[in-house]
Amino acid sequence: MLLPGYQPLPMVSMRLIPPIVLTAVLAVAAGSSSAEASCRFLMPLGGGGEPVVSKRIGPDRLLGSTNWNTDFIVDRHFRSYQFFFTSASTERATFPVAAFMRFTDGTSLQVVNETPTFEPGTGRKFGPFKAVPGKRTNLMNFRVGSTTRPAAVGFSYRISVQGCD
Repeated sequence: MLLPGYQPLPMVSMRLIPPIVLTAVLAVAAGSSSAEASCRFLMPLGGGGEPVVSKRIGPDRLLGSTNWNTDFIVDRHFRSYQFFFTSASTERATFPVAAFMRFTDGTSLQVVNETPTFEPGTGRKFGPFKAVPGKRTNLMNFRVGSTTRPAAVGFSYRISVQGCD
């Protein structure tokens, strides 16, 4: 039964929503309870001032480093963290994805190690992952790319990380 004056919203294809808006929508949807934590985007290390990083998977290298890793700075304590990934490729693509919490004592904890397949413009939230008691988190690392998945070279994506209270 519809309420008087109620007009249903038109259906919108997720494919038409820009990835940065999709990331924000996913973040809002994740916080559906009023008791749910408030979250804020972490800034990438060496980034251009934007919390969402756009990249293309580069090839493995014999010398030098790959572009597979992106670090996000944790500038204060959070209770949990969540990673967001959106495919920016023009075709269906499989992405080798790993995520790590890095600590001030030099240790790290891998929280994601998957190889999901995404349609263009679709994405996923990984987490939330609780902070580790007794450890101070200083970086969240997102790695997209792998020597075991050379077919992923050239695929584009957008990533971001949030810290939540």
